[in-house]
Amino acid sequence: MREHGAGCFGLLLAAAGAVTAVLTWAPKARVSVHGGFEGMHRDLSVLYVDLPLIAAGGALVPLAVWLLALRALRRPWLAALIAAGAFVLGVWGLLSWWTPYRRPEFMG
Repeated sequence: MREHGAGCFGLLLAAAGAVTAVLTWAPKARVSVHGGFEGMHRDLSVLYVDLPLIAAGGALVPLAVWLLALRALRRPWLAALIAAGAFVLGVWGLLSWWTPYRRPEFMG
């Protein structure tokens, strides 16, 4: 029964990671989807390229760190703490590194 609870926690961690990563990414991607001034800067590739990568990264990074820490330390609460720290660092890296492409305003 203990392994069943650990597996459920892993799935919950992956789902929470994917949802949180997408929700922190969405405000930056809004400019590309909405198009900015008069829709001139619309780039929908953020929906079919960046969105799946952000969701997969948000799900897989904390899950992989949790599994590795659980295997090495054999303490579920410490593995969950390490996975939460890795996820926070991943979201911080996403927000500081990823910016959508913006074409210049005036092309003369």
